[in-house]
Amino acid sequence: MSSDLEGRPWRATWLGAIALLCACSDGGDGADGAGGASAAGSAGAGGSRATGGGAAGSGGSSGANAGAPSGGGAGASGSSGGTSSGSGGSSAAGAAGSAGASSSGNGATLGDVLGRELFASMFPNANALYSYDALVEAAEAYPEFATVGTPEERRRELAAFLGNISHETTGGWPTAPGGPEAWGLYFTQEVGCEEGACTQYCDASNTQYPCQPGKTYHGRGPIQLSWNYNYGALGEVLGLGLLQDPDLVTRDGVIAFTTALWFWMTTQPPKPSAHDALLGLWTPSDADIAAGRQPGFGMTVNIINGGLECNRPTDDRVRDRIRYFEHFVSLLGTTAGDRLECADMQSY
Repeated sequence: MSSDLEGRPWRATWLGAIALLCACSDGGDGADGAGGASAAGSAGAGGSRATGGGAAGSGGSSGANAGAPSGGGAGASGSSGGTSSGSGGSSAAGAAGSAGASSSGNGATLGDVLGRELFASMFPNANALYSYDALVEAAEAYPEFATVGTPEERRRELAAFLGNISHETTGGWPTAPGGPEAWGLYFTQEVGCEEGACTQYCDASNTQYPCQPGKTYHGRGPIQLSWNYNYGALGEVLGLGLLQDPDLVTRDGVIAFTTALWFWMTTQPPKPSAHDALLGLWTPSDADIAAGRQPGFGMTVNIINGGLECNRPTDDRVRDRIRYFEHFVSLLGTTAGDRLECADMQSY
């Protein structure tokens, strides 16, 4: 497929670029936005903030947004911000499997657990940006995504990833045709921000990744990448000018899914990666245990948007994430595991 990533050496230098980025990052805090000025990550808002859907349907409601970051740091629009060290792809892009998916060291591929027809049935109303081919091409940079552990665990990770990004991009409503779960990956960017109206995601104090004239850094893509410092830092990793052209995330499906996979697979000390937290590859510290943070789907919510959705009675945002997760658990023939909620987890 045609992509702005074609012909670029980004796959071969992926881990080196992440290591360079991590060396200058203080790590990101959660939704409150505190953290290192150079950190990068993704910003998922608390309800569906995205827009730009494909098929006709009602727009998702605008979700809660966090305030501007303190200290010019990582954290964005209701999501965890800065990343610090890569935990996913232990090598550059793996060889493509029979379905075009990346292969881990054990020979497993994303295509083993997610085929083209199943993906299409999961997302009947998806925007054309979010194609199956774009997902598997983006996953080549992360050969451990949905390939680690037992078949049950691999499918559970995939269900958790798809559940969270479906929540972020949903165009569904309670009585939507096919049910609300049929409307994931519908929107490509934050509702109401299409014409440059959302200028609030510019951290003017960040001189490393300064806002560019006429550009806005609202939520875009499957996990709603937001804020100038996140676009700038991730653009450096990919070798792309995302700071100068943030709309690349809504024009190129590979780039769009890459923003989500990078966030999902990347450790952000003191946060683990969502990949490790979901699979139990992360060992909670004493501070984590005291804060109620334990592996499971609820911890992925904490990592993505804990400042707004966790450490409080479970609200509709978390219920929506869980509903999507359980929907994909059923379609993938796996189990949900323990600790789906984060009401008793303190955010970072």
